[in-house]
Parts: sequence; C-alpha cells; structure tokens
Amino acid sequence: MGSSQSSPLVNGIKAALGWDEKLFAFPSKFAYQLEDVRPYNLTIPVKPAAVTYPKTAAQVAAIVKVAVDAGLKVQPRSGGHSYANYCIGGVDGAVVIDLRHFQHFQMDRTTWRAKVGGGTLLGDLTKRMHDAGNRAMAHGTCPQVGIGGHATIGGLGPSSRLWGTALDHVEEVEVVLADSRIVRASETENPDIFWAVKGAGASFGIVTEFVVRTEPEPGECVNYSYSFTVGSYTTLAATFKTWQKFVSDPDLTRKFASEVIISELGMIISGTFFGSQAEFNKLEMNKKFPGYKDHHTLVFKDWLGLAAHWGETVALRLAGGLAAPLVSKSLTFNGADLIPDKAVDRLFAYLDRVDKGTLVWFIIFDLAGGAVNDVAQDATSYAHRDALFYLQSYAVGIGKVKSKTKNFLTGVNTTIRNGMPGGQDFGAYPGYVDPTLVNGPLSYWRTNLPRLQQIKSLVDPRDVFHNPQSVPLAGTPAPTSAPKMAIARVRVRKVLAKLCF
Repeated sequence: MGSSQSSPLVNGIKAALGWDEKLFAFPSKFAYQLEDVRPYNLTIPVKPAAVTYPKTAAQVAAIVKVAVDAGLKVQPRSGGHSYANYCIGGVDGAVVIDLRHFQHFQMDRTTWRAKVGGGTLLGDLTKRMHDAGNRAMAHGTCPQVGIGGHATIGGLGPSSRLWGTALDHVEEVEVVLADSRIVRASETENPDIFWAVKGAGASFGIVTEFVVRTEPEPGECVNYSYSFTVGSYTTLAATFKTWQKFVSDPDLTRKFASEVIISELGMIISGTFFGSQAEFNKLEMNKKFPGYKDHHTLVFKDWLGLAAHWGETVALRLAGGLAAPLVSKSLTFNGADLIPDKAVDRLFAYLDRVDKGTLVWFIIFDLAGGAVNDVAQDATSYAHRDALFYLQSYAVGIGKVKSKTKNFLTGVNTTIRNGMPGGQDFGAYPGYVDPTLVNGPLSYWRTNLPRLQQIKSLVDPRDVFHNPQSVPLAGTPAPTSAPKMAIARVRVRKVLAKLCF
C-alpha cells in the first residue's frame, strides 16, 4: 500500500503535511531504507509503510488519523536508538512519525521548569539547559538518544541515584492519542494517561512536548576508573564480589555512581562522584579495589565538559550511536537478592570457557538505587523501583551477529538466573529491548502491566500504537513461548550444564 504514489495512505499523508515533499517518504523513494528508515539494529530488517516528519502537533494528529483509516500501526521516533527497531515499528508496515522538527525549548526562570520538544536529543538538551541558567536533569550518557523515547521508558544515567530517572523529572506532557486528540496530561489532568506515558509512552501516544523539573548543575565532579586486565576472567570474580558488596551498602552516598564493564579487554570499574575530589578521596577506592592495572581520576568543574566525557565513553563502545548489527539482553536486581558468590564464580568461569563469536561485546552492571528507589512501585508505570543495579549485555557483529554471539549473551543471563535464590523477580529494563523474551511486556512492566492494559483498552482500543512488545490490550493472552531465540536458549542451557554446573 505504502509504495503506491496514488494510494489513500500516500495521498492522506501528503495532504496532512501540506504536500511538502521534505516531510514524508514512502518505499518507492530511492534510498528509502538508507535515508529515511535508518534501522539502528541491522540484524532486524524493517520496512515501514511511510516515514513522516511533521512540524506541529496538529500534523502529528492528522497523520495518526490517516494511519488509523488505513488500518496501520503507528510508532514515534525521537532519537531512533531502539535495540529492536521498535521506533520504526519492529515489523513491516507501520507509519513512523519522526519528531526531528520538535526542537523547541523554553525555560521558566521562576519555577525552573523547562518545555522541551519531543524530538530533542540528550546532547542538545544538556546544552540548552546549561545555557538557560546552568540547569540539568537526570538522563543517560549517549548524546544521540532522543528524549521522546528516553523519558517515556525510564531514562537511567549517572545522576539517577542523585535525582531519579529522566521520567521522574517529567511534570506534564502534550500527547497525541490514537483518536487524534491532542491533550495535556499531568498528575491533575488526564492522570491515567500521564501515569502510563511515564514508563510505556510508545504504547499510548506521541509526546510532542515535555514539561520537566530541572536541578542546579552540580559543581565539582570526579570521574574515576580502575582497569583490571589480567590473564583470565576467573581471577576477576573476587573484585566483582567486592564491588557488589560495596554498592549494596544502604548508607552509600547518593553522590556516588558506578558501573562494572566487562569486555574482551578485561574489566573496568568506573563512574562519577558528584562532589569534590576531597570527598571522593574519603571513599578510599584505591584500598577497596587493589590489584588494578590502571587508575584514572578526572576532576570536572564544567558540567558540559563532564557530559561530553560521558558521551565520548559511550562512543568508544557503540561507535557514537551508529547503526550496526547487534544483540542485547538485560536483567534487574533488587537489593535483597545480590548475586551469590558461587554464581559470580560460575559467571566469570563461563566467560573464560565460551566462544563469544565476536570481539565487540560488553557486559555492564549499572548501579541504581538512591532517588530511583524513593518513588513507589506503582507511582508511575516504570516498574523497576526496587532495583539496586541493572545488567545490560550487548554485542556488535561484523556484517551480522553470529549464533555463537547470541548464545553467549543468553548464557550470561542463564548462568546468573540459575545461580540466584528461587523466586527471584528479575524483570528487564524496557530501554534495553530484548525481542527474545517469552513475555516482554510482563518483564518490562511487571506488576504495573494490568493497569497499563486497562488504560490501553480505553485510550487505544484498536492498538494503534503498537510494536512487537508494546502494552497489549486487556484480555490479550500472554505469550506461551519465546520467539525465534527459544531453541538457541535451550541449546545454551545444555552447554552451560556441561561447562559450569
């Protein structure tokens, strides 16, 4: 349908956008996939029915109506960094609403609340808040990520222990709904929609504007790293156990952010301390983590400089957000059930024994807690308020991702799961999309899923805003089997049984 230059869909979209050829593209366009679709994960081919670039909320609403009349699904794209290409539908045939033109920004210097366009990238947001009065908010470290997806799915970053998630800063939104209404939503106006958008936004509408609470920029900050590059991963297990014990201290200052990055080069413990060098030194990190090969601390008194440093670090791992063949998995951990020592030993032994299938892979444990945990589990649809830290693992293939690589990452999660106490409720962070989950919505939204389904059935009864793991309508049966990776997962379990247990 989308390839015909005279179809009702094509003519409807063109009319909605004033017949401006710069604001729409269809499959018949030369280089459509390369220039307009631009999939982030090159292992998941997706061809949308159309990619649109509206400039106003009214145009967004008009496009939604055209898509609904054509019986097509709709997904918004802000930064375009979905690990499973859900921002372009996840499967063929969706209408993509790209928010690149929604760049408006306005700071109220009395309330220090900012209005932010839904297509704003995090790097631009940081700069605009700084220029508007040295203000900031919690968000991730990749400057190319868009606030539209980030602040409607969670939004974790180095300052989250101090300030919460990105969505915890959101106080109001302008959102286009499935019936093409443009509404404001907050705790007092359309509160159910507001609750749903703060954690599952892509299932409910298209946020064209955020109103966010901001914070004064911190003063002096210390960025630190300790590198461990020894002969085998097994020898690193003791250091990881020390880190886990250290970050689980309930009295640990919220100024301290940390992550463990394991890769083909070894292991790094790094992070940011939102305070002075003198305060940081009192933590005596050198004594807590002996045996490191390299140790670096950088003191920043310039917030933009620190944010740029974070972006450069991410770029080293994922080539600055460029499209690539990749695979990713995640787990969440609460403070009551840390990874037992035996499971840690098995994980690091597994890293020594298994063929990864690629040189470019990362296993990252990100410390959370702090202000993120202050918010009640059901206060927003974001459901991981009990998490102390998160596991994110991903790998980048050369040309494609090999089966060995997929099995390797599945094995990482399986090793940990099998070593945890019975009844552990992990869940998965919805920002680290994993299309192989048996029941993605339940993993992403946990105990908040039933209420999300009820709201979905009321405001989007035709499931217009849909991707393969979006919030289902109430009464929709849960999946009874995993998608394509199920067989690989079984194979991994058999391999692990021989190698580790």
